[in-house]
Amino acid sequence: MDNVHAFSQYWSGQTPFFASFALQQLRLWVSHNPWFDGQEHDHWFDVPAESLQQLQNEYQQGWASLGQQLLTSQPFTFDDRRFASDNWSEPLFGSLATFYLLNSSFMLKLLSLLPIEEEKPRQRLHYLVEQAVAASAPSNFLVSNPDALHRIIETQGASLFTGLLQLRSDLQEGKLRQCDQGEFQVGDNLAITPGDVVFENDLFQLIQYRPLSETQYQKPLFIVPPAINKYYILDLRPENSLVRHLLKQGHQVFLMSWRNFGQEQASLTWDELIQEGVINALRVTRAISGERRLGCLGFCIGGTLLSTALAVLAARGDKDIASLSLFATFLDYLDTGQVSVFVDEQMVAYRERTIGGQGGAVGLFRGEDMGNTFSLLRPNDLWWNYHVDKYLKGQKPVPLDLLFWNNDATNLPGPMYCWYLRHTYLQNDLKSGDLDCCGVKLDLRAIDAPAYILGTHDDHIVPWRSAYASTTLLGGSCRFVLGTSGHIAGVINPPAKQKRHYWTLDQVPKDPDAWLAAAEQHPGSWWNDWFAWLANHAGERRPAVEHPGSAEYPVVEPAPGRYVKQ
Repeated sequence: MDNVHAFSQYWSGQTPFFASFALQQLRLWVSHNPWFDGQEHDHWFDVPAESLQQLQNEYQQGWASLGQQLLTSQPFTFDDRRFASDNWSEPLFGSLATFYLLNSSFMLKLLSLLPIEEEKPRQRLHYLVEQAVAASAPSNFLVSNPDALHRIIETQGASLFTGLLQLRSDLQEGKLRQCDQGEFQVGDNLAITPGDVVFENDLFQLIQYRPLSETQYQKPLFIVPPAINKYYILDLRPENSLVRHLLKQGHQVFLMSWRNFGQEQASLTWDELIQEGVINALRVTRAISGERRLGCLGFCIGGTLLSTALAVLAARGDKDIASLSLFATFLDYLDTGQVSVFVDEQMVAYRERTIGGQGGAVGLFRGEDMGNTFSLLRPNDLWWNYHVDKYLKGQKPVPLDLLFWNNDATNLPGPMYCWYLRHTYLQNDLKSGDLDCCGVKLDLRAIDAPAYILGTHDDHIVPWRSAYASTTLLGGSCRFVLGTSGHIAGVINPPAKQKRHYWTLDQVPKDPDAWLAAAEQHPGSWWNDWFAWLANHAGERRPAVEHPGSAEYPVVEPAPGRYVKQ
C-alpha cells in the first residue's frame, strides 16, 4: 500500500518521486564506481526538493506530449541526425526515439543540479553519464533501428552478413576502424611528396624533401610531428599536404618520421626521445643544410617534444633558432579537456609500475588504446555512428584520409609515456623551470625566438585556451591565431578549399577571452597567414637545393621510408 500511495503522489505531482528515485540510483552507481573510492560524495546528491519537483514536472510534460502525439497520429520528426531518416517517423520507432531523448535530457539536467564543487569528480560523473546515454540510444541496436532493419530487407540479408564480417575484422585489430584499411596506401596515394630519408637511428628517420620551386628560403624548416600517430598527417594527399604547400612556397623542409615503437624500444625514456630523437634530428638538419638557424614546427605532442628540446639546448647555450611554430600544442596543461577524466595519481602510478619501469617492468602503451580513448571522448561522432553504419547497416565507411591516418596509431615506450603523463597531465610542471631533463633545468622562457601559436576553437584534445597559454611561457615575441573546427581538421585546412575561418590579433593580452573579443575574423584558411609570417623569418631566397643529403649523411632510401610503414 505504501508503494501505491507513493506512486499516486507521484502521478498527482505532489512529490518528485521519479526524480528522487533517479537521484538515488545515481548515488548507488557512484558508490560502486572505483573512480570515486575514498571520496566523500553524500553531499553531491543534496538537491533541493523544489529543483527535483521542477525537473519532474518538465519530464511529465514531455510524457504527456509524447502520448498526445501518439493519440493524434502526428508524424515524428527529429533534429538529431541519429533519427533523421523518414523511417523514424513511424509511431513505433518515433515514440521509442522520443522516449530515449526525453530520458537522456532528464538525466543530463539532473546531473547539472548536483552540487559537486570539485572539478575532477564532476567531470568524471558527467563523462560516465554521457557514455551511458550515448550507448543506450535505440539506434545502436538492430531490433530498434528501422534503418538497419530496412537495409536487411533491401539487401536480402547481405548487409547483416557484411556487418558481421566488419565487426570480426575490427575485433581482430582491437579498434573500431573509421576508414577501411584498403582505401589508402602510404607511399602510393598518401605521403607521396618527393623526398629522401637522409638519416635514421632506432627512434626516427629524417626526411629531406625535394624542392618544388626554383628558389628556396635560406633557412630550412625542421618539423617534429606527433609521436602518437604517423607523420603523414602533414603530408596526406597532394591537395591537402602541408609539406607540399610549404615546398611550393619555397621552403626547405626536413621532417622527423618517428618509428612505431616495438618491444626493442620499450625502455626508452623521455630524455632519450629528446636527446637521441629531436636534438639529434635538429643537429643532422643543421649539418646537411649548412644553416644553424632553423625554423622549427611542432604539432600536438610533437610541439611539446620540440619545445622541450629547444629549452634543453638553450640551457646548454644554444639559442640559434630562427622561429618556432606550435600547432595545437600543450606547454601549459592548465585545462586538458575531457582527457583529464582518466588521469589521476592512482592511474599514473599504476602505469609506472606496469610499463614505466618503476616496478621493474617496462612495456608499451598501445596506440590502439589511445585511439579508442580519443574516439570515446566524442561517442556519437567518432564511435557509435560508425558502429551503426558498419555493423548494423553493413556499410563501408566513407574513405577519408584524415580518418585513415587516425586509425594508423603508434605505440609509445612505457617510461617515456609515464614521464609525460606525470609531468604534464598530472602535475603540470613542464612550465615550472625546475624540472630536470637531459641533465639541465628545463626553462621554456629560455627559448628566445619569435613564435607562431595556433589553437583551434573546437579542439577537444588541446583546448584552445590552453594553447593560448603558451604565449606567456616563451621568451620571444608571440603571434596567436585561432582556427575553427577541431584538433585535426582545424589544422589540415588548405587554402584552395576556402573552408572555415580564423581569428587574428597582433596584440597578445593575458586573457584569452579578451583576445578573442578583440580579434578580427577572416574567411578561409589560416595557412596563408602563417606562410606570410614564416617567410619573414626564413631569410633570403637563393637557388633551390639540387641534391639531398651530404657526404656525411647520404640518402638512405626514398621517402616515405620504412618506419612509417611499420
